[in-house]
Amino acid sequence: MGYFACGSVRLRILEPMRITLVILLILTGYVASARQVEKEFIKNLNAFCGKSFAGKAVFPEEEKNPFKGQALKITFSTCTDKEVRIPFQVGEDKSRTWVLTLDEKGLLLKHDHRHEDGTPDKVTMYGGYAKAGGSALEHAFPADAYTAELIPAAATNEWSLVLSKDKKTLSYILKRDGQLRFHADFDLSKPL
Repeated sequence: MGYFACGSVRLRILEPMRITLVILLILTGYVASARQVEKEFIKNLNAFCGKSFAGKAVFPEEEKNPFKGQALKITFSTCTDKEVRIPFQVGEDKSRTWVLTLDEKGLLLKHDHRHEDGTPDKVTMYGGYAKAGGSALEHAFPADAYTAELIPAAATNEWSLVLSKDKKTLSYILKRDGQLRFHADFDLSKPL
């Protein structure tokens, strides 16, 4: 048994309570560290604020690619320490925006789909929070409960945003059931 002192009062703490306290302290440090990494990731993306970049689909192969023959472009349009909005244009279709938000729960990726008049599509705001193990250069976002309800087939989706070590490429990767479904690379070394 150990003791806990608070002012002039000493309380005996059972060993399991001491272990719980140590675990809570470790987790608090881990969460603080994870938030710092997520802030660094946002900061790295914000370095491209106001710029647009061309991309290309790497997977699936061209004949199976739903974006075949269409130009891909991203624009870092909104950049704060809490949010990054990246419209993703496919050909003339400007309906998609990736929205990264840093809140008390962590780093959240949502896909905002809108009609030409700005009204939300019926399939919009799907995504999820970054899972543990991300870095200042990459994060993976498993589908959340809202996504699974909105798009049942996407319940196992995991999206990744990956900056290359030299920060010259941003990759957007989608996996479903652990299998690669889509991958596009954007050349950050050549603003449009």
